[in-house]
This record gives sequence, C-alpha cells and structure tokens, in this order.
Amino acid sequence: MLKGIPKIISPELIKILMEMGHGDEIVLADGNFPAASNAERLIRCDGHGVPELLEAILKFFPLDTYSDHSVSLMQVVEGDATQPKIWDDYCAVIQKYDSHFSSFKMVERFDFYERSKKAYAIVATGENALYANIMLKKGVVVDG
Repeated sequence: MLKGIPKIISPELIKILMEMGHGDEIVLADGNFPAASNAERLIRCDGHGVPELLEAILKFFPLDTYSDHSVSLMQVVEGDATQPKIWDDYCAVIQKYDSHFSSFKMVERFDFYERSKKAYAIVATGENALYANIMLKKGVVVDG
C-alpha cells in the first residue's frame, strides 16, 4: 500500500496511468460497453462507478491542454430519448481538477468504438448509467 492513492485505483490502473504518455487516451467504460472485445489493455474495475474513478484518476492525471477537446463522450444515438445526467457529474469533477476544460467532444457511437480500439487502455466499470463512456487524453505534467 502507498499513502495518498485512493483505494479505488488498483495497482494495475496506477501502472497504466504512469505508462501513458502525452496524447495517449484512456476510456472509462460503462457496464454496457464492449470493453473486452475492444481493448488492447483491459483493466477491470467492476463494482465501481465512472464518476468515482474519474475523481480518483484526475488527482494524478493531467488532461491535454494542447488539444481542443481532451475529454470525449459517446453521443446519444439519434432517436434515443436518453438524456445522460451523469455528464453533469463528469463536468463538475473535471472542472474541479482542470481550469482549462470548457466542453466535451461528442463522438458518434461507432466512431467512439473505433477510437477506443486505439486507446492505450479501457477501464471496464460497473457503471449502470447509459452513455456513461468517457475518454480522457493525457496531457503533460509541468512542475512549477
């Protein structure tokens, strides 16, 4: 065990976060997302929700300030009446840790799947909210 690392972050997840470089992406996937079939590297966080993981990760993980959109969401499929309230939770958490964040990039469902296949890793969660998939682009750590 180490001091200061939230218990929700497993040794495998902290290793992945540390391995990632500037511009690498990680997906926090809801329980319905086909994580195992799309992941190059799969981390299981069953039983945990995405907002709690996002909160824990952003304590250590810088978002990419050189990108127009460092955070992407899977957009609601046309004709689906779902209005994801979880996105408001994501916005609040992100703004707590990143003063540069202004908006999400909305990505069509199948384009999101394709980008996920190229992501550094996918974190499979037990999140049951619909359209709760979120992709983070890693930035740089600047001392000072």
